[in-house]
Amino acid sequence: MYALFFYKVYDKGCGSLERLGEPDHRRVLIYKRFLYVMLTLGVLGVIFSLYFFMWLSVPSTIMIKAGVDQELDFKVPASGELYREAVEVSGGANPFPEMDYRIHIDLGRPLTLRASQVDQYKLQLRLFGMIPLKEVDVEVIQDLRLKPSGIPIGIYVRTQGVLVVGIGEFEGEDGQKYNPGKYVFQTGDYILEINDEEISEKRQLIERISHCEGQELVFKVQRGDALIEVKARPQMNQNGEYKMGIWVRDNAQGVGTMTYVDENGCFGALGHGINDVDTSTLMSLSRGTLYHTQIIGITRGATGSPGELTGFIEYDDRNIMGEITANTPRGIFGICTPEIAGQVEYDYLPLGLKQEIQKGPAQIICSLGGETQAYDVEITDINLENDNVNRGIVLEITDPELLMATGGIVQGMSGSPIIQDDKLIGAVTHVLVQDPARGYGIFIENMLVH
Repeated sequence: MYALFFYKVYDKGCGSLERLGEPDHRRVLIYKRFLYVMLTLGVLGVIFSLYFFMWLSVPSTIMIKAGVDQELDFKVPASGELYREAVEVSGGANPFPEMDYRIHIDLGRPLTLRASQVDQYKLQLRLFGMIPLKEVDVEVIQDLRLKPSGIPIGIYVRTQGVLVVGIGEFEGEDGQKYNPGKYVFQTGDYILEINDEEISEKRQLIERISHCEGQELVFKVQRGDALIEVKARPQMNQNGEYKMGIWVRDNAQGVGTMTYVDENGCFGALGHGINDVDTSTLMSLSRGTLYHTQIIGITRGATGSPGELTGFIEYDDRNIMGEITANTPRGIFGICTPEIAGQVEYDYLPLGLKQEIQKGPAQIICSLGGETQAYDVEITDINLENDNVNRGIVLEITDPELLMATGGIVQGMSGSPIIQDDKLIGAVTHVLVQDPARGYGIFIENMLVH
């Protein structure tokens, strides 16, 4: 077989062998090298895929409940030292020498951890005890019990300052096009002050610009995490009014679902933040209020077209359910009125942490216009390590009644609590537009960090 690579056979009467020419020999060598390279890349690809799979199989943050035995079974051949982060103390003395210890953890087999108090630890993992895998934060949290709610809520929030949602031009007195804010403002900016005067409402912004008499104005703007000052001179439009050429918003309203109420009357809802519909940025909250809402209509979801729950909200002091104190990527949070906290139908349930969740049957709690009700779902996947904090749980609606009424997950159901094995494990957050029966949920432990 070896000779076939280096000799050609020619029929010259009695037959003879002729050695391959130099170009043919070079092509064979190139072909061999190509095969070696492809084989090497293939092996490296398999190794990298296995490494990445193992990296995803262990979350970067593991929470355990204080005073409770926590079973971990990640089935990953990785081990490391669990230790408490060092606390820098002046003088170099450690006032807690009993805290300075390390425990060897092997995730290749089931293990049980128990911590006596709330604390934070680090775990440096290595594959097969040699190859660095990742650093894991181990957080010991209180053993909380929460009431799953499922109550529909009307949401009203005011922004911190005035949000710029668009920039455009207008026609001036001379018929020319003007856009004074074009190179000054950016979509997503929050205008907080004009000439050192606080701006909290769109009405105030319009008044200050309209009365500027053509003078340059100094705007204090929050852009991302930075506070900056910018200058701009409004221009007069064809109606003789001073304009800046920006579209702004100072509030938002909507319908969602309350996820839980804790023993102190505090609530969590939605499982995701309130984003501006035009800029898709998280709205900076000045204040917010929860109102009673009545579901008066359902638009069924279909492939490519998400459905929604339509609610009637009467913005009246008599209908206030609570105060929103935080709008975060993990949900909205605040304090319920005592009446609402007492009206939640379900009993307190323990938390189901992400490592305790199993693929299989579960329930969600929501209201379609009457009393809250539990509906059957199937958990089809669990993303222990996901860049998107709101999509750790993948679920599918299986309840015939809910599918008949809504077609699956619809807008307004965000925040519906997810229950499995009599534990509160998460909340519904998103629907798959191409398959409304399927969607995502957030781990309940992520709604405790806000």
